[in-house]
Amino acid sequence: MSITKQLQYKFSSKSQEESSKIIKLKIINGHMEQMYLIHRALKQQLKNNRIKNAHSKTRSEVRGGGKKPWKQKGTGRARAGSSRSPLWKGGGIIFGPRRKTYKSKINKKEKRLAINTILANKFSNTIVTRSILNNVITPSTKTAILEIKQLVTKIGKKHKLLIIVEKKTKPLYLSFRNIHNLELIEVHSINVLCLLKADTIIITNYALEQINNSTF
Repeated sequence: MSITKQLQYKFSSKSQEESSKIIKLKIINGHMEQMYLIHRALKQQLKNNRIKNAHSKTRSEVRGGGKKPWKQKGTGRARAGSSRSPLWKGGGIIFGPRRKTYKSKINKKEKRLAINTILANKFSNTIVTRSILNNVITPSTKTAILEIKQLVTKIGKKHKLLIIVEKKTKPLYLSFRNIHNLELIEVHSINVLCLLKADTIIITNYALEQINNSTF
């Protein structure tokens, strides 16, 4: 059963202006139901991300072997029809690994419910800001670290940050690229795995509006 939960986020800005934004998220009610849906969405994402590239050739795919090596009878040797037989060196592989695509499906509404539920559960660890490196034209990791320290007070070595923006610009991407345990994503790329891994979520005002309007 799904319910609508109202969340009031407080803005964190450099100018010390305190204001808030109220959004409504449709989430799953009940702990066991939440765990079941989030687990399903996570399994679907991990399965779709899986890549199996190991690929061996069968006797029909190995080049050559069209000519019969020797005549059927009279040589004293074992009969052979192709030099690409799996019994021969340089021949095909029997029951070897084959390239495979893994696909799993989940309904769009279920996936959105799972994302909304995680966002609601991580409400206390979410920081909303008006903008991140808005006026930066030249990429600067030093400026990016100072910006993060102003928003997040306590950051440990294994503390994982997730920054959600409305649009990932090149200066923004290059500024945050070399920072350890930090992931920068656009709001339409929000997913279950990145939300679960994050200890703290930093989200911009416009990205929060898109989540509220369910346009991500």
